[in-house]
Amino acid sequence: MRIEQIRQSLSDIGAKDCHIDRVFRAWTQGFPLDRGTRKQASADFLPLALRQALPRLEEALAGLARIRSEHPGEDGSARLLVELADGQLVESVLLPREGVCVSSQVGCAVGCTFCMTGRDGLLRQLSSGEMVAQVVLARRQRPVRRVVFMGMGEPSHNIDNVLEAINLLGTAGCLGHKNLVFSTVGDLRVFERLPQQRVIPALAISLHSTRAELRAELLPRAPRIDPAELVGLAEDYARRTGYPIQYQWTLIDGVNDSQEEIDGIVRLLSGKYAIMNLIPYNTTEALAYRRPAIEKVTAMTRELHARGVRTTVRNSAGQDVDGGCGQLRSRLEAGDSEKPLRPLLRKNLPLLPNDSGLE
Repeated sequence: MRIEQIRQSLSDIGAKDCHIDRVFRAWTQGFPLDRGTRKQASADFLPLALRQALPRLEEALAGLARIRSEHPGEDGSARLLVELADGQLVESVLLPREGVCVSSQVGCAVGCTFCMTGRDGLLRQLSSGEMVAQVVLARRQRPVRRVVFMGMGEPSHNIDNVLEAINLLGTAGCLGHKNLVFSTVGDLRVFERLPQQRVIPALAISLHSTRAELRAELLPRAPRIDPAELVGLAEDYARRTGYPIQYQWTLIDGVNDSQEEIDGIVRLLSGKYAIMNLIPYNTTEALAYRRPAIEKVTAMTRELHARGVRTTVRNSAGQDVDGGCGQLRSRLEAGDSEKPLRPLLRKNLPLLPNDSGLE
C-alpha cells in the first residue's frame, strides 16, 4: 500500500486535502485516526463519509506491519523483527536517543559479503506505507525524532517508495528534514533525485574501503564508482544541503583496518563536510569475518582525529542480542528463533557513538 494510494482512496470518498492531512498526521505520529484536538472532536472537522471509513482504514494500516518479536539491548536499543501483511519479515531498530532504523526492502540485491541480509538476494520491495508503518510501530513504543533508512535493503533500489515515505514523515510526521537519513552504497540517481524533493534528507554513504578493488569485493553488486568520485559527489550534496555526509565503515579485522586504509580515509575526507562512522563488525557464526580488537579500533579512531577527520565509533545497536542486519530474520528462517541469544563482550569505546542505524 503506497501513500498516494491511501490519499487517493480518501479523496474518492470526498475527503479534502486538509482532512487527509489530519488523518496522516494522526497515523504517522502513532495516534488513532479520528483523534481530535484539545478543543475539537473529530466530528467537528472530519466529514461523515471519512469518519465512517476510518475503522476500515485503521485496520488496513495496522495490518501493514506488526512486531513479531522484540530483542532489547543493553545500550537502550531494541531490535524488532517485523512481520508484513504477506508474512515476509524485515528488521527495524529502536535506537538510543530517540531514533529508529527502518528497512526498505525484503532482502537486498547489493550482496555485501559481510551482511546477512544480502545472502538472500532481493525478495521484494517495501511500499512507502510499509516503511512508514515501521516508524508508527516505533512511535507507539517510545518518542522518535530521527529516522534512518539503513536497515534491510538498499534504499536507492526502491527510491520512489523511499522518497514518498520520507516526504510524509517530513511533513505530516513532523520530523526535521536533517533527521531523515537516506543511506546508499552510491547510486548516481540519489544525487540527482534527492535535491529535487520537497523534503531533502541527510545522506549516509556506505563506503567500507577507499580502495576500489576491495570495495568491489566487499560490495559485489554496488555501482562501480571510484571512491574518490563518490566522495566528490557526496561533498557537493553536503555543501548544497548544509548537512554533513555520514560515511559508514563496517570495520572488519584484517580486511579494512590497515594503515593503508587510514591513509586513504585521510586523503579522501580531510577538509570535507563529513563524519566517519566506524562500525566494528557485528560478529556472527555464519560468516568468517571478525570484529577488530578494541585497542585497534581506539588507535584508528585517534589517528583519524589527529589527522583532521571527524570520527565516531558506533557500537552497532544490539550487539548483545546477536542482532546485526538480517541476523534475526535469518535465525527465524532457519527455525532457530528460540535459540538463546548469544551474549557478546561489550566495552565502552572512548568516543560518543553515533546512532545512525545498523550494518
